[in-house]
Amino acid sequence: MKILIVDDELTVKRLFELRFRREIREGKVELYFAYPGAQALTMLRSEEMTDVAFILADINMPWMSGLELLAKIRLEYPNKEIFMVTAYHDSNNREQALYLGATDYLIKPIDFKVLKEKLLSS
Repeated sequence: MKILIVDDELTVKRLFELRFRREIREGKVELYFAYPGAQALTMLRSEEMTDVAFILADINMPWMSGLELLAKIRLEYPNKEIFMVTAYHDSNNREQALYLGATDYLIKPIDFKVLKEKLLSS
């Protein structure tokens, strides 16, 4: 299962690699990382990423917010599973994310046990 993580914090990569190390080692999960939203769109348009199962996108990013990214992804890829992630719980952002078609809305710090259950049970 390919998962694309979109976040402007570079430390997120190491965190996800640590938390999913068993699943990566067992070949259950492949993680990909994009730092600005535009890079995520470019990656999704590549042949290598046509079978991405999930996208986890931070809401607060420079240049293109996660909500803007969500809207763009929904236009091109209406069936992709997209989880929005934020450190700042805001009911307006949550409502907008769900309205735009987010599959789920997660608050940082992420509960990786719950996240894995959601991702691996799909």
